[in-house]
Amino acid sequence: MGPHPAVAAIRLAVRRVLHDVLTELTDLPRTPSGGIPRADRRTGAATPPLVLVACSGGADSMALASALAFEAPKLGIRAGGITVDHGLQDGSDQRAAEVVSRMTALGLDPVESVAVRVGRDGGPEAAARDARYGALDDAADRLGAAAVLLGHTRDDQAETVLLGLARGSGIRSLSGMPEVSGGPGAPGRGPGRSHRYRRPFLQVDRQTARKACMVQSLAVWDDPHNMDPAYTRSRLRHEGLPALEKALGKGVVEALARTAQLSRDDADALDAWAAEADRGVRDEDGRLECAKLYALPPAVRRRVLRRAVVAAGSPAGSLFARHIEEVDRLITGWRGQGAINLPGRVEAQRQGGRLVIRQG
Repeated sequence: MGPHPAVAAIRLAVRRVLHDVLTELTDLPRTPSGGIPRADRRTGAATPPLVLVACSGGADSMALASALAFEAPKLGIRAGGITVDHGLQDGSDQRAAEVVSRMTALGLDPVESVAVRVGRDGGPEAAARDARYGALDDAADRLGAAAVLLGHTRDDQAETVLLGLARGSGIRSLSGMPEVSGGPGAPGRGPGRSHRYRRPFLQVDRQTARKACMVQSLAVWDDPHNMDPAYTRSRLRHEGLPALEKALGKGVVEALARTAQLSRDDADALDAWAAEADRGVRDEDGRLECAKLYALPPAVRRRVLRRAVVAAGSPAGSLFARHIEEVDRLITGWRGQGAINLPGRVEAQRQGGRLVIRQG
């Protein structure tokens, strides 16, 4: 008799991602079990690649940890785990120690708890996310991990799409979380990080992950922040999505997740078009020519402008659609207006038929 359907579903999702990781390491020799060894820096002996799971102790990440512990050894992969203690609640260090114990009991090795200090930039949710990814990046670099698995589910994806829709930031915001990424602001987080993070559960619903934990008798911790209406995502999860399902019927989560994938495909195609167009709208000195920018389709032109603003030093995470719209008006609605001030002390100004974007 095979495993419970929920357990089978999470294991299959993880198995597919692990195969992808191995496929991308094709430049290294295979082990007899199909894995890909790496040289140990101290002994020179071959060691299998390491894949880490980021585990908070919640149902999603515990289900992911259990599936990784089961699937990795069959492919000759070492499986480890990292839990991040944000220090935002009393007793968070004790809970982190419990998560370490649970991951160790699953057979993961190495297993670590990393404490971080959460700042204030961008609000509490964004600040905690930045601190978490920073800790995960540092741990992955230090341990030499080939990938870090994240437990985001299809429900998380649906919430992300709705949050993007509310911000009105365009099709890229509707594309949700990618299956493969390098974290916030990727790929500019350092060499070799652009494919570090993997999300095996984006096609798995939250209830399946919780069911998998239950049938395997895995203890889970429910973060009270996930129930706190002070947080936007919490309100969306417990009020917004249920209201949409009541009004529109079941299937809203699946439809939003499908929208994310379709939007991502379109956004990727437009980004590629913009990268090609960028080379054709500059003069011999590399300056942007307003007449050539005006001739581009708006969706492509705005992407070219965004690329130029980020290249000039504006932080991508602080650059919103309204900023690019203001810069775009220097091209499409020129009335002699002055320079546009942008995040990162960057300014955009039209001068003699050229668009000059630089830090002030």
